[in-house]
Amino acid sequence: MANDAVVGNTPRVVPARRGGQNDPVRASLAAYATEIVTAVDDTLADFLSAEIDTMTAIDPAVGGFAVTARDSVLAGGKRVRPTFAYWGWRGVAGGGEPLPPVLPALAALELLHAFALIHDDVMDSSATRRGRPTAHVAVAAQHAAAGRRGDPGKFGETVAILVGDLCLVWADRLLARAALPPARLLEVRRCYDQMRVETIAGQYLDVLGESDPTNWSVDRALQVARYKTASYTVQWPLLFGARLAGVVAEPPLIAAYTRYGLAVGEAFQLCDDLLGVYGDPATTGKPAGDDLRTGKPTALLMLARTLADPAQRRALDQVGVGASDREVTRLADVVADTGAVAQVERMISDRVDEALAALDDPSIDEAARTALAGLAAAATRRPA
Repeated sequence: MANDAVVGNTPRVVPARRGGQNDPVRASLAAYATEIVTAVDDTLADFLSAEIDTMTAIDPAVGGFAVTARDSVLAGGKRVRPTFAYWGWRGVAGGGEPLPPVLPALAALELLHAFALIHDDVMDSSATRRGRPTAHVAVAAQHAAAGRRGDPGKFGETVAILVGDLCLVWADRLLARAALPPARLLEVRRCYDQMRVETIAGQYLDVLGESDPTNWSVDRALQVARYKTASYTVQWPLLFGARLAGVVAEPPLIAAYTRYGLAVGEAFQLCDDLLGVYGDPATTGKPAGDDLRTGKPTALLMLARTLADPAQRRALDQVGVGASDREVTRLADVVADTGAVAQVERMISDRVDEALAALDDPSIDEAARTALAGLAAAATRRPA
């Protein structure tokens, strides 16, 4: 069963929510989720404050550079990855285990995310993120305002790369603070390393696709979604959480988390594809239509090309960086008219159903199962 929503001017079909909004169990879990996000943010703030002091001792300018990195981490965000990791941990540990020992590991995932976002913004030449100037744009503006020598844009990109690198180092350092037995922490680290490798692999495939879109395909776009997004947004954070709880090899649970994680992660990226064309910039924090301007070979655009008639294909071939807002709006209508939006919505719904079926594993804690079911819907019914 499905209900209608709207993205831009295009109707969407989205999976119906399981359970009512007034369900007391869901309300309790929602409140607890807010506490988890707050705990992660507090952990990050305390850690980053001490790190900035350390870097300021090297040189005040280095301290200012570290502040730029801190602001990139703490400037909003839904803390999706720590949340999935928490429920991956809770799904094994149950409600009786204390949270503080694993909080540094959960928060480390947000530093890893900041690294990926900052570098991604440089690669995509993105001007805004979460409604604010991206790191490289903000640093370039500071460079110009200070009247320094050299090209501000080049300086901003160079510094942003270093800011991302610093976030990656900080993630390692914070992860090491998790109060776990050494052997367990080693298994957590192995999981974390695989997550990073797959993230970089997915990012490379994304860059490769942009350089050769005519030879890309829907299957290849889904492969990018699997590695760039599903892997480090849902699948590996869940497995990371299981490792935090001491699970190394428990085939049914690992299989359930993997199946759920891939399904929700792909649905998450497919939702991003829709938001990249039809999202409200005031909510997404990024300009609408960027994917159309660049011709980014997302699953949505690859499907549109596959389904397009000759006239629609000619229109889609006119996608370009210099496209005006009016042209982007027209192209968005063409994409919808091909039927690609409706098909992507069906793909999202199918993946949510697949994820919910994966949660039938009886070894998953009941509260975690309920929370993960809610997250599957929330991750694919979001405005940003």
